[in-house]
Amino acid sequence: MPRPIRATIDLEALRHNYRIARQKAGQARAYAVVKANAYGHGLDRALQALGDVADGFALLDLAEAREVRAFGLHQPIVLLEGFFEPADLAEVERLQLTPAIHNKAQIKMLEQARLETPIDVLLKVNSGMNRLGFDGERFEAALARLRAIPAVRQITLMTHFPRADEPAGISAPLTTFKHITASAGAGLPLCLANSATLLRFPEAAGQIVRPGIMLYGGSPMPELHSAEKLGLKPVMTLSSEIIGVQQLKAGDAVGYGATFVADGAMRVGVVACGYADGYPRHAPTGTPILVNGRRSRVLGRVSMDMLACDLTHLPEAGVGTPVTLWGDGLPADEVASAAGTISYELFCALARRVPVQIRRARI
Repeated sequence: MPRPIRATIDLEALRHNYRIARQKAGQARAYAVVKANAYGHGLDRALQALGDVADGFALLDLAEAREVRAFGLHQPIVLLEGFFEPADLAEVERLQLTPAIHNKAQIKMLEQARLETPIDVLLKVNSGMNRLGFDGERFEAALARLRAIPAVRQITLMTHFPRADEPAGISAPLTTFKHITASAGAGLPLCLANSATLLRFPEAAGQIVRPGIMLYGGSPMPELHSAEKLGLKPVMTLSSEIIGVQQLKAGDAVGYGATFVADGAMRVGVVACGYADGYPRHAPTGTPILVNGRRSRVLGRVSMDMLACDLTHLPEAGVGTPVTLWGDGLPADEVASAAGTISYELFCALARRVPVQIRRARI
């Protein structure tokens, strides 16, 4: 019998979440962000769910783009970090990709390339993130150079808001963006909204939006709005079982480092899930867990292959009792918050050794 841990990927939930993004987008096109192996959910699975409904896709590297095209899909594909060397441009042309242009070196590569088929590009504006893109002093020169390149077809202006998921919102960076682009960039299409912007400020959608975490059932702003309140459904459920039970008395410790010490009689369950499966090692005592659908808590330090949970109030639980680590019935955002991280990291950290079960979409 295989080890009793599995991740269930619900493709219908993924389609449901995309439909919410599409509704929020209004007249804009919604490009599903499937980078990082679709946030750990599996690129091929995301394509199964979204291939016939997504307006386009956004990802990071050429290998991912090849997989999308090999799947038989012809929608636009955005390369969010663009290309990295001149040799990449042959593949960009062949696959008809839309690279983000965020530095002068990329523009020079395009100027020196001899492309037979024009490509669309996204010109990235630095509106305050200070990560990638052209600021106000360099934007107009970059745009002028791109406009002079025969192989460049459509130019779309792009930016990334650093605090769209926080109370501060997008007002300041949006003002900066408009100031930078008001003259030379007037009339060009815009790609502004990630998940947080799309959900909180749909008026800033532009012509292309790029929903990411919301597609996978995570809230981009769990402190403000839970995924459930946003109408999103969990796509990934990580589940396992109790494989051992221990009886503790006052003073007994649990796990490495004895970070949890019982203050009285307790029942402790041992779950077949640890940090080698993708569960966060830094999840502290008190991190929520579901045991047979009922809430409990993690105890002590997470091990490589196991973690402990409190069964004191669950006398019916024992070896073989099902456990949900996150997903259906237990929001990943809540688990992530308890562990001092975000649901993105939980999803992306899912280990290859965890078997995956697919719940098919109704197409």
